[in-house]
Amino acid sequence: MNELQKRVLTAVVLVTALLGILLAAPPVVATAFAALLMLLAAFEWTAFLGAVSPVVRHAYLLLLALAYAGSYWLVPERVGLASLLWIALAWWLVAVAWILRYPVRITPLAAGVAGMFVLVPAWISLVSILQVAGQGAALLLLTLSMIWAADIGAYFAGHRWGRLKLAPQVSPGKTVEGVAGGLLCTVLVAGIGGSLLGLPVAAMLPLGLCVAAISVVGDLTESMFKRSVGLKDSGRLFPGHGGVLDRIDSITAAAPLFALALQWMGRIPA
Repeated sequence: MNELQKRVLTAVVLVTALLGILLAAPPVVATAFAALLMLLAAFEWTAFLGAVSPVVRHAYLLLLALAYAGSYWLVPERVGLASLLWIALAWWLVAVAWILRYPVRITPLAAGVAGMFVLVPAWISLVSILQVAGQGAALLLLTLSMIWAADIGAYFAGHRWGRLKLAPQVSPGKTVEGVAGGLLCTVLVAGIGGSLLGLPVAAMLPLGLCVAAISVVGDLTESMFKRSVGLKDSGRLFPGHGGVLDRIDSITAAAPLFALALQWMGRIPA
């Protein structure tokens, strides 16, 4: 079995399991599954701290777990969701500047702070989308479908037409042509999916562009941290796909943006 076949088979299994959880299981199961994935992602992020002691890594993992629990308790009853999401988007602008300056030395402290900004807003965004009355599962599925469209479109367009490297110091395989293909696919999915769920198409089309663009930033950011510690994949949980972070890197960036857009559209309470 070649690498592409392995990736496709793993993706089919994962998507089937995810559809079962989102569409057939009670909402609490989807929330628990999201929590499990984010905890696994936090565990994998500890590798980006570099050559630190196991005690430091476990302490950081505990800190992230407490941050997940704290944000779940605080947002939105005590801390406004929009405030957290805007902070997350501001962080992703910092990430863009970081990517453009790479290679630079990334200290364990910098990697640890970055993990908080990457993972905690992503977690609370997924929960907020899931909790939308009557449409939570469908909206989260639309979120994921847009991100998958960006990834798939970029993969095939890059392989067919890719020439101009996007960020060779961070991810040599990514091309401008591939990103363009991902943008196009995401806009199509955003328009079709948004119309099926009663979301304004006039807003969904530009949102699709933004989701695709920021998902690339999420992907490049994880690649930058992996490269800084000499890792090819964040883990080996998914054959052909690597670890949890390798699968949700785009989601960590795109989910806060989509949650903020849903709040603007009135689907998530302000």
